[in-house]
Amino acid sequence: MTDIQETYVTTGATVWLTGLPSAGKTTIAHELAGRLRAEGHRVEVLDGDEIRTFISAGLGFGRTDRHTNVQRIGFLADLLARNGVKTLVPVIAPYADSREAVRKRHQESGAPYIEVHVATPVEVCAVRDVKGLYAKQAAGELRGLTGVDDPYEEPESPDLRIESQNQTVQESAAAVYALLSERGLA
Repeated sequence: MTDIQETYVTTGATVWLTGLPSAGKTTIAHELAGRLRAEGHRVEVLDGDEIRTFISAGLGFGRTDRHTNVQRIGFLADLLARNGVKTLVPVIAPYADSREAVRKRHQESGAPYIEVHVATPVEVCAVRDVKGLYAKQAAGELRGLTGVDDPYEEPESPDLRIESQNQTVQESAAAVYALLSERGLA
């Protein structure tokens, strides 16, 4: 029987994938998670919708509640990363100050943190419309859609910017993997 330390890579890190709804964040995260797991990494995907259901139930979508939600997710990501888990976080996190607070938390704890901007244009996201949000917004059934009638502050200097409309999911995940490798995290 193999010792668990020999089976699993134990260097944790947080990879935060920010971008508009339907940009491809979650799809890229799951593709990357599969590759990392196949190599023996411990991996968790902190999906924004699941977090809202189980950890941030009751929060709305105003600026204060969005900030609170991002900070809760950031706390969980840092906790996991400090304990040897590659934590993939496909969460919009529309405000630069919220994302910066999460980065700072990781700097203070010493956990590696990578910000990936999935920079898919809103026009492409609206066509993909994975959850039907853009259609609901266009029909007047939804207000406050990030990037349409609610702000999205694009990262000025992310660790990596991906234009998912110009490459396959596998290529996007490979770009994130390459950055992890470059930093000694994969």
